[in-house]
Parts: sequence; structure tokens; C-alpha cells
Amino acid sequence: MASFLRQQFRDKAFGKVFPAVPTPWTSAGLLHEEAQEKYVRHLAATGVGGAAVWAHTGRGLHIPREVRLKTMRSWRRAFSDGRLLIAGVGAYPDRSLSDGAMKAKFLDDTRQMADDAVSCGADAFLIYAPIAWRDAPDQDEMVYSYHKMLAEYGKPLVLFYLYREAGGISYSPELLSKLLAIPQAVAIKVATLDSVTTFQDVEAAIRREQPDLTLITGEDRMVGYTYMCGAGAALIGMGSACTTPQVEMTDAWFKGDYAKFVKESAKVDAYSMVTFAKPLDRYIIRMLWSLVAEGVIPEEAANDPMGCSLGKGEIGLIKSTIESMGWLGRK
Repeated sequence: MASFLRQQFRDKAFGKVFPAVPTPWTSAGLLHEEAQEKYVRHLAATGVGGAAVWAHTGRGLHIPREVRLKTMRSWRRAFSDGRLLIAGVGAYPDRSLSDGAMKAKFLDDTRQMADDAVSCGADAFLIYAPIAWRDAPDQDEMVYSYHKMLAEYGKPLVLFYLYREAGGISYSPELLSKLLAIPQAVAIKVATLDSVTTFQDVEAAIRREQPDLTLITGEDRMVGYTYMCGAGAALIGMGSACTTPQVEMTDAWFKGDYAKFVKESAKVDAYSMVTFAKPLDRYIIRMLWSLVAEGVIPEEAANDPMGCSLGKGEIGLIKSTIESMGWLGRK
């Protein structure tokens, strides 16, 4: 089963960009539905391989369930042509509860999100690290059990190796080997932000142990380099705006047009240095303001559900950077 699922996924994912999409929000704390639909139409018209919804960029663990359902359904309609819709699945621990109650609720919330993803037609799960068990004595055992629970849904699983500072877990080599061997695991997204060696080590483990599994880069600050390291696709928050140049850079690499790849990769790297700058959690609001600069969504939709905001200076820097790349006016 593993080889069949992995080949099916690879056939659709290899050489593609999957934007982790943000949620356009009003200042009153509501989904900006008009902006959402305009954004969906815009992104579907690009050459992406699909989209990742309910991921960190979309504040998937924090927005209300009714908003999650509404956004997923809109993306499913947009990608009814067979492109992949990948749903973030997981939960956020309620530390106000006792340890036992917190972990029970964590599992219930995860199952609810998985059920909703299936009902909305998601093609695969992107599994958030189960941080309810981070640093627990039985961490590795519970992380594996958690993934096996989600494997029971029968959906392809995209594992997620996320750096600790962003809410992930640094998986040991032994645990990583067990996770990669789960039959429903078809890919792994690696997002370490600044650890080249970790990315290289994960790539080597895949090549050695599970060569039919797709390595997906989540390294917004070094996308081009990770393609050269063996990544077969990208699932990145940065891809949610200024998407076409990133698709063209990706196409150039996988088609062997290395001169174009080097030229476009330099531009994408420069853009990443503006959008994925410290404080890093503001990258989500930076992507929304990038969409404003492109004319995709209105200014009143550039609000972060978690309340992050930008000053006029940074908003101006984002727009001037995009202009300097010659990217304005492109789909």
C-alpha cells in the first residue's frame, strides 16, 4: 500500500509549489469573505499544484471551526480539477486543564479536525507536531501513536518536521525512521528555518530508508538550495503571495533550466529576507500585505486573526521589494 499511495501522491506533487494559504480577516475579527473568494480565484489561476489549508499560515489551529469549514470548502471548489488540497490536522493544547484532561481534549480536537478535513474533501493531511507530549517522558511513543491514529483515516499523510521555536518537535533519528515507515506516510515537509544540517540529515534518511517518499521543502529562506539538496516539491507560506515567480523558479529547476533558476532564485531569496524576517510570527501578516500590494485583496482584509500588525514602514518595504523584482501586475 505504501508504494501505491506514495506514487499517486508523487505523480501530482513532484515539481510543484503548494502555498500554505493565509486567511483574510476583517478588523472586526471576521472572515473577509469577498477577499477570500477573490484570493481563491487568483491562486487557482496560477500554476500551483494545489494548496495547503489550515496550516500555520492560515492560523488553522486558532480560527473558529465554522471559518475553517468555510475556507476549506472554498479551496476545494477552486481545485476541483484534481490538484491537491492538503489539510493541516492537529490541535493546540489547553494548558488551563489538568494534564490528563488536556491530552484527552487534544486528541478529541485533532480527531474533529481530521473528520472535518475528510468531510470537506481534503486529499491529504499535513500533521502538526503533537506538542501536548513535547518533552514528556513518553514523547516518542506518543508521537508515533498519534500519527498511527491519523493513519487510520486512510488519507495520505504529509509528515511535518517543524523547528521547535515555531511549535514543532525535534524528532530523534529513531522516531523519524518509524514515522517515515508508516504505510500512509507519502511525504515529509521539513521546515527548520536555519538548520541546513537538519534538512540534509532528513534528506539522507529518506534516501537511505524510504526513497519513494517525497521530500517537501518548507524552508522559505532557502527554497532554491533545498531543491538542490533533493526536495521534490515546496509547501511554503511565502508561496501564498507573489506565487507565479516562485512557480517559475521551481519549473526552471525541475526542467533543467539552471541559468533561469539561479536568476529567479536570487529574487525569491531576496523576497524571503523581507517577508520571513524577525519577528518571524509576523510573516503571516506580511503575506497578506503582499497580496494587497499585488492588488489581490483589499487593505481592509489584511488583518491577522492572531492580532499581529505591521507599521507603515514595513508595509512600504514589502511593496517596494515586490516592485523592484518586477513582480507587480503578474498573476
